[in-house]
Amino acid sequence: MARRRQLYEGKAKILFEGPEPGTLVQYFKDDATAFNAQKKGVITGKGVLNNRISEYIMMRLGEIGVPTHFVRRLNMREQLIREVEIIPLEVVVRNVAAGQMSTRLGIAEGTQLPRSIIEYYYKNDQLGDPMVAEEHITAFGWASVQDLDDIMALALRVNDFCSGLFLGVGIRLVDFKLEFGRLWDNEEMRIVVADEISPDSCRLWDVKTNEKLDKDRFRRDLGKVEEAYQEVARRLGILPEAGVRDLKGPETMQ
Repeated sequence: MARRRQLYEGKAKILFEGPEPGTLVQYFKDDATAFNAQKKGVITGKGVLNNRISEYIMMRLGEIGVPTHFVRRLNMREQLIREVEIIPLEVVVRNVAAGQMSTRLGIAEGTQLPRSIIEYYYKNDQLGDPMVAEEHITAFGWASVQDLDDIMALALRVNDFCSGLFLGVGIRLVDFKLEFGRLWDNEEMRIVVADEISPDSCRLWDVKTNEKLDKDRFRRDLGKVEEAYQEVARRLGILPEAGVRDLKGPETMQ
């Protein structure tokens, strides 16, 4: 089948027009970036693993009633998603001090936070995705007060579920980034989880050793990046012991 028209290319994914109205095809790349694309590289098999991990988490979220843009996985690197109006915010949920929070506030990395903290960042690569307050968001019309209420409620539900999911396989969900979109059905609109949930967008530490199992291994030149992503997939039960090459397409593939 001929490749569909490309609509957008980001740092980690490409979007193509979908086979049906209101759908898109999301392609996961092996490209890796850090520090607002100042550092670039390739993590072999990352796209395949992130596709599978994100599919698994999105499906599980759907089972508990969290709305997402995910429809189904198409093959090793692509999934069918609903077309949404992306809200220009990165929503970061923090459970443990790490990364930018540790640097910004002088809190030792690994410190358990008194409660989960939600931060908002304006999605703009040229500006370095600056941190913003709710007042900025509502004043500039990026999202309404009701939108933010829905976003916060969904973010906390995702955090509760994913914290338990990962803890069950010996992984600590330190923090993670979410994106949201407006899904329109005629005149009705609802906020849904969009983008992806994967080791690219989460900080994941081994519960016993605090070994990093996420993109920080790439950011900090820790090595064994591919192995860390594979370990997350293996613990979630979605990676055959033989590795990435054995990943098959979904049973529903036409």
